[in-house]
Amino acid sequence: MVNEGFCEVWQSPSMGNCTKDKVLSFDRAVPRYTSYPTSPHFHEGFSDADYRAWLAQLPSDDAISFYVHVPFCQRLCWFCGCHTKITLRESPVIDYADYLVREIDLLACALQTRPAIKHLHFGGGSPTILPLNSYRRVMDTISEVFPFTKGAEIAVEIDPRNFTEGMAATYAKSGVNRVSFGVQDFDDTVMKAVNRPQPYGVVYRSIDLAREYGINNINIDLMYGLPYQTIETMEKLADNVLTLAPDRIALFGYAHVPWMKKHMRLIPDEALPDISLRYDLFEVMARRLEAAGYEAIGIDHFAKKNDALAVAARGGTLRRNFQGYTADAAKSLLAIGASAIGQLPQGYVQNTIHVPQYRDRIDAGKLPVEKSRVLTDDDRLRARIIEHLMSAAHVDLDAVCGTAKAAEFTPAIEELRKFELAGLLDIKGNSITVKNRFAVRLACAAFDSYLRPVSETGQRHVTAI
Repeated sequence: MVNEGFCEVWQSPSMGNCTKDKVLSFDRAVPRYTSYPTSPHFHEGFSDADYRAWLAQLPSDDAISFYVHVPFCQRLCWFCGCHTKITLRESPVIDYADYLVREIDLLACALQTRPAIKHLHFGGGSPTILPLNSYRRVMDTISEVFPFTKGAEIAVEIDPRNFTEGMAATYAKSGVNRVSFGVQDFDDTVMKAVNRPQPYGVVYRSIDLAREYGINNINIDLMYGLPYQTIETMEKLADNVLTLAPDRIALFGYAHVPWMKKHMRLIPDEALPDISLRYDLFEVMARRLEAAGYEAIGIDHFAKKNDALAVAARGGTLRRNFQGYTADAAKSLLAIGASAIGQLPQGYVQNTIHVPQYRDRIDAGKLPVEKSRVLTDDDRLRARIIEHLMSAAHVDLDAVCGTAKAAEFTPAIEELRKFELAGLLDIKGNSITVKNRFAVRLACAAFDSYLRPVSETGQRHVTAI
């Protein structure tokens, strides 16, 4: 179990408006902690032979997760921080799908066993850009190589602007049982400012289509911190989202990183909410969702009581990975496609980011890996601590590490004393409970042995709020 139990801190309608000024005073740039160590600390030079050696040791009796990355979109959203390319032609996408099939075949040859898939996720980019014949071919190839566990979750990220009845029918027939709709906002001014016109009716029809074909596990992704968002627009967004009755809602903070993603320079800086308004935008939506019966999960997810994510949170088995919060407890994640990141018992592995190089390596008969991160015992221990905090806002170091080992983290606890004095967390011995969502990543940073000032590393992260 990752957590000892469901933490009451996520159930409060609001996590401390009285502490807003204190949180703002401590806010700083820290990682999102979808992994530990985080991806900037992956190392280049990982070869086809290295990856094959890892794959050959994959246990046969453990179910796995499987991720498929589709790095194409028809239109660039200016808030996007993903690895994706814009195309209006089908041919490069069809060609890419052929390479996905070939990568699956390479994996099959490298594996000594055929572990069952417990969770399959298509992400992007926009997976819905795959022509249906190409999607079927990828799915059929995965199914030929790997068995699926009973009740396996098969999920696809959906762009509601190009979701069709044919897609709904095909996805349902292939076993898809969860879809995640990229919504972000419905306000015309906000969406035009990020180059993503998307009326409410388009999203409503797409969700209705999914349900018509029996895909009833519906996720919606929202964003706060987008240009021109106000308290009023966020209230209206909450009204509209609640009419759609999704099972799960993610409320992500927009990460404005124009030094990494040049297209973000097209968003006027003066239109972005300041840090105080960002805090309020999140709180407005959080209160509305919790008042409507959604349970707060982790720092930025909300789910209906019977949703798998809420069940996992209450049962202490909530996990966090590169897709965010998940109920998936698989120890290994195989990932295919350009830039895809996987996790095996030995550590993390990432494919080459650029599609041309991805194709070249597969043409050479090699797995298209480029980076890795071998996990040390210290990495694994710190990862467990951080995952506890990110998932439940609580960690008991004695329970996680053992009392003797927990003593090694005394400097981290002392670093957190300033947050305790500000009322943002409680420390009792070696037990830490964070009392405000926005302070969770700040608490995690105290256990991050790789985090250094930008002046030393050149690595820049987004702020906690």
